Amino acid sequence: MPIHFGTDGWRAVISDSFTFGNLRMVSQAIADAVASDHWDKSNHVDATKIVVGYDTRFLSDRFAGEVARVLAANGFTVLLAQSDSPTPAISYSVKHNNAIAGVMITASHNAPRYNGVKLKGAFGGSALSEQCRRVEVYINDNEEQARGPNLMDFKKAREAGLIQKFNPLPAYFDHLRTLINTDIIADNPQRFVVDAMYGSGRGVIKSFLQGTGCEIAEIRGEMNPGFGGVHPEPIAKNLGALASAVSSGVGNFGVVTDGDADRIGAMDERGNFVDPHKIMALSLKYLVEKRGMSGAVVRTVSTTRMIDRLAIRYGLKLYETPVGFNHIADYMMKEDVLIGGEESGGISFKGHIPEGDGPIMGLLLVEMVAESKKPLIELVDDLLADVGPALYERVDLRLSRPVAKAEMTEFLTKKAPAEIGGQNVQEISQRDGVKYIMADDSWLLIRPSGTEPVLRVYAEGRSQGMVKSLIGYGKTVAETVV
Repeated sequence: MPIHFGTDGWRAVISDSFTFGNLRMVSQAIADAVASDHWDKSNHVDATKIVVGYDTRFLSDRFAGEVARVLAANGFTVLLAQSDSPTPAISYSVKHNNAIAGVMITASHNAPRYNGVKLKGAFGGSALSEQCRRVEVYINDNEEQARGPNLMDFKKAREAGLIQKFNPLPAYFDHLRTLINTDIIADNPQRFVVDAMYGSGRGVIKSFLQGTGCEIAEIRGEMNPGFGGVHPEPIAKNLGALASAVSSGVGNFGVVTDGDADRIGAMDERGNFVDPHKIMALSLKYLVEKRGMSGAVVRTVSTTRMIDRLAIRYGLKLYETPVGFNHIADYMMKEDVLIGGEESGGISFKGHIPEGDGPIMGLLLVEMVAESKKPLIELVDDLLADVGPALYERVDLRLSRPVAKAEMTEFLTKKAPAEIGGQNVQEISQRDGVKYIMADDSWLLIRPSGTEPVLRVYAEGRSQGMVKSLIGYGKTVAETVV
């Protein structure tokens, strides 16, 4: 089975395709790509230095060590994280250490049987799509030429100074202190729960807030490579443990990060899930109204239009991108962006790296609650009274056959309904799949998965009935596609 190295890197099932042998081949291709003339070597970076980090998955530490051995054998100096770390902390380390690239061993929020490789650029975000394509070219090249990976003994590489262990958190925390106002938090310390979902965000928020007077209870923070049998994705159905902790009074509200801590979710005092749509809208409101900040706003096609309503109010430029944080990062690197985010929980803001970051958004949420002197549930209610209502639902529908995106887009555009749920369809967008936008700002997005016979249906309505109608229409489309 050929290794496909996409813009998200490479993910595969451990001991099926994700083997030490295949990982060495991928690592050699990364070494070749970074050493090539095609890799951007400007911006005063050290072209010989690469950062390697890993999450809490099965064998992640061993896999990271193997990547380091291959890179060292190719003449790179490897800064290898001394323990499991959040992806955003590793990405920040790349930028902070002026490294040419970074490699993170993680399968993010995927099921426990998966592991993966994320490639990072010198700017502290996901490598550009052309850089990832270059890696894939070298994988195929090396296979055709029957060239095996270079490999160096770990101990020898350590003795030669080619593999150096380091702790990415101190520099990351120093940076976060410039973006999170710990004085506001210390003036009104919060009592809350952090759910690490057994991922590599464990201990991070709690450590950062030491000395602020906050009472923080962390759950699912121990090492458990099976993630307790739950996907480490911060969505409502996976947060029973957090709901129990909040309802039994362990903390007033909860914040949650995913398997590699590049996504955020939250829970209010009554155990209601506070999704990334609301977190991003609350953050935008806070950054503008309380901090007096400005800049463009970037959201993916599947993210709430509460963001649009706020951007119009504040006179801020708004950009809509296809799904995937890499599209948001493109804007963050070339424009003055205040905040960028997506419905899956990857959010970042001005002054930070162009990458989704669970810990920083969790900390910003704590700062917002502390500053407002209101419970989180009230902040959300105020937001919805102001720019809502906005009810959201997403379903993944299995198809009997895979459908090409272009074919589906054409079909959905040609067969566009005049109205859904009593609201006229006012606009049709084809930015990523097809999105019907209604007269009342409700919307329905239908996009086929690029990897499996699945139709992803996203809906945001101004009432529960409207959401039901939108999702219902999405289901009838899936039935039509035989």
